[in-house]
Amino acid sequence: MSTASALPRSAGRAPSRDGLRRGVVAVGALVAVVGSAVGSGAFGGTPIAEAAGGALSADATLVAPAGPAFAIWSVVYAGLVALAVWQSLPAHARDERQRATGWWVAASLLLNLVWIATVQAGWVGASVAVIAALLAVLVVAFGRLVATRPRSRVEAVVVDGTVGLYLGWVSIATVANAAAALKQAGLTTAEPVWAVAVLAVAAAVGVFTAVRSHGRLAFGAALTWGLAWVCAGRLSGTDSSTAAAVAAGAAAAVVAGTTAAARLRARRR
Repeated sequence: MSTASALPRSAGRAPSRDGLRRGVVAVGALVAVVGSAVGSGAFGGTPIAEAAGGALSADATLVAPAGPAFAIWSVVYAGLVALAVWQSLPAHARDERQRATGWWVAASLLLNLVWIATVQAGWVGASVAVIAALLAVLVVAFGRLVATRPRSRVEAVVVDGTVGLYLGWVSIATVANAAAALKQAGLTTAEPVWAVAVLAVAAAVGVFTAVRSHGRLAFGAALTWGLAWVCAGRLSGTDSSTAAAVAAGAAAAVVAGTTAAARLRARRR
């Protein structure tokens, strides 16, 4: 076969792969929204906070965010739907940033659904593995977006903002999920001590990501939001802890401050 005849076939395969990727992301976003509704108990099922014996409720552990914190999921899902629509537009069909991250976003949507199903089944230990995989996938997607600049403000908000918000929230959700599994396994001794240690790690991850991403606001805002609500939850309710509240509040302040400083530094360059 000649080179000339091979080129059209090669060129034709890329648009086909692009179309498949765009379709999978769009369907994945729709399924994720439906899955979230099921997980919230909107269709009569058991809400996530009540599943697995309440292992993931707002007062289950000392690092669980208070109830209002979970409202951020509505923003994340709205962003994912907007992202799915945006990347489906013909103008973005062959966008290199979407090619680099689209399949990772699709994988995150699948893992999100698997996580909901795992928790609903009461498998808290297994849910830690699933959310850890979700976190890893989002780290890759976020890293690839940070490597290049968005071409417009709309792209910055819809694509980078959504993935950053998603990653920031899943970061604190992973901490809460792991703590719930440890407590369910019987590790309740010195809980305030390891809760403070875990929150310190979350703060360190937030600082590192803020610096490496040049102060991406969405990630910093979501992680700060989660940590602030951990603080609020420990100041009141049945599972209060001054040590955990102070650690969470300090962590939130450190992440917010580092994000703002990193963003200002990046703008001055």
